[in-house]
Amino acid sequence: MLWKIVFASEPEAAPALAEAIEPYCLAVGWFGGERDAAWRVEGLAADPLDRAGLHAATAAAAGALRVRPPDLHVAPLPERDWVRESLASFRPVQAGRYRVKGSHVAERFRPGVTLTLDAGPAFGTGEHASTWGCLLALDRLARVRRFARVLDLGCGTGVLAMAAAATWKRARVTAADIDPDAVATTVANARRNRLASRLAALPADGFGARALLRRGGFDLVLANILARPLIRLARPLRRALAPGGIAVLSGFVAADAAWVAAPYRAQGFRLVGRADREGWTTLVLRQRG
Repeated sequence: MLWKIVFASEPEAAPALAEAIEPYCLAVGWFGGERDAAWRVEGLAADPLDRAGLHAATAAAAGALRVRPPDLHVAPLPERDWVRESLASFRPVQAGRYRVKGSHVAERFRPGVTLTLDAGPAFGTGEHASTWGCLLALDRLARVRRFARVLDLGCGTGVLAMAAAATWKRARVTAADIDPDAVATTVANARRNRLASRLAALPADGFGARALLRRGGFDLVLANILARPLIRLARPLRRALAPGGIAVLSGFVAADAAWVAAPYRAQGFRLVGRADREGWTTLVLRQRG
């Protein structure tokens, strides 16, 4: 039997509380806009369910954060073929010239760029509106400009890095993520799409990794993460970007777009494009040359 654990959390506490229940779960996630009053944390666990451990772990994490312990709601999930349902829900996504599909989907040749991937534990199947917005931005940029040095920061499955590598065949594309599972997933997907020779994947926390700094002077940076990290990255991203370079930012709701853009404007960026879908926004910014 599978069990679903759900509780509300203050936005700043959600990642730590989700991490606290991770040892007791098969999968964990947290959801909410950057300025939402409360976020939702969800976990999926299997028998035997350690209720005492869950309560103790969240209480300890809440105490360290000086917030109230969350009210855990635990309920059994009906017996279903979850793998089959998950694959069925991962339907091909079209964004401009890009088509993203799961490896379980067999299709005839289509014009444009088709990327086949397995998400594994990483984010980025193209279904989310933020990934779709980044792909659409790449499609529009490809009509007017070529890029030689591309960075996908927070690469997840590597879908954006692969899209860039498939579009600009002579480009040097770097994919980076703080999560080693994401890096491994990106490497596997690049091989699956015969793009491994054009794409290097490496672990990095922001622009702090030396290997990433050595690859600086990017003329295109793709960052589909969250609003707060994007705001903190405004200055280091400017330093890593070549004059006249482009930054594609996503992973935040439309209400936070001006909040995210403000520090980039202060760093000399100007807005050159925007895509909105299902309440999520993607911004395309150009650094002054």
